[in-house]
Amino acid sequence: MTTYREAGVDIDAGEETVRRIKPLVRQTFTPGVLADIGAFGAFFELDLEGYERPVLVSSVDGVGTKLKVAFRVGRHDTVGQDLVNHCVNDIAVCGAKPLFFLDYYSTGTLVPDVAEQVVSGFAKACRENGCALIGGETAEMPGLYAEGEYDLAGTIVGVVEKSRIIDGSRIRPGDVLLGLPSTGLHTNGYSLARKVLFAHYDVDDAPEALGGETIGEALLRVHRSYLKPVQALAASDCVHGFVHVTGGGIPGNTARVIPGDLGFEVDYDAWERPPIFRLIQRLGDVPEEDMRRTFNLGIGLIALAPPERLETAEKMLHAMGEKAFRIGEVRA
Repeated sequence: MTTYREAGVDIDAGEETVRRIKPLVRQTFTPGVLADIGAFGAFFELDLEGYERPVLVSSVDGVGTKLKVAFRVGRHDTVGQDLVNHCVNDIAVCGAKPLFFLDYYSTGTLVPDVAEQVVSGFAKACRENGCALIGGETAEMPGLYAEGEYDLAGTIVGVVEKSRIIDGSRIRPGDVLLGLPSTGLHTNGYSLARKVLFAHYDVDDAPEALGGETIGEALLRVHRSYLKPVQALAASDCVHGFVHVTGGGIPGNTARVIPGDLGFEVDYDAWERPPIFRLIQRLGDVPEEDMRRTFNLGIGLIALAPPERLETAEKMLHAMGEKAFRIGEVRA
């Protein structure tokens, strides 16, 4: 007789995982959530008050090989926050308000304690961004993953008034690129970072260049959410567009929102790069072009502000406790 457990799938572990995460998920529920965990589908009632032509905005993403660092460190709560914040940023820069988030967690052998840590990160970030963790999937697939490893994916859904969509179409020559600091690598460039850093250090090492922070701590810094500054700038009509700096770095992502007949210049000396980027470049002898196209280099969000609204935007950001650097300009 062969059981499902002997084949590698532990139903009891799955039920224990659901028991643990239920209270975490319920903490994120907003008034629009209509069903508890366990239904075949997630229900969300959209409040259309204040909208004339509401448009749903969605995005799906993962955390990439940053997960390899989490496995090595043995810490799993931060990658859940990374995933939610990354997805929130992707729709926020389009002008959207996040409504709900759906996650996918898959592993070879389900460990309830690890799954609970991951979901606690989802829940924390959802609460901070005002969106509901409305549903998800936990899959145990023996033989597909190395021991102790898992993968994550997430989908965010938000809403924006059609006339308030931010798509870069208003960007004009002379608009200034205002850069907001990142917290580190965020969720991009980890294949290169791991190849370079782990050739010299382990996760518990604290090189002098990082000021006492360990390699693991520096690499697991949470991908921050820019929802609040984006919403404030958008509401005051201070900007013509936003750039979420992810894979492709500043040049690749800025080109995504600049109209095709325009160009832009970036002054890479306008801000000080965080130590982790300088360490990677020095240890790996990484070419400057690769650094710029792989990493955010310390700038996680760019707001494109017209000259006549630039000071207003800067004052608004300063009042919110945000640093902002003038890092470039749109050109004809």
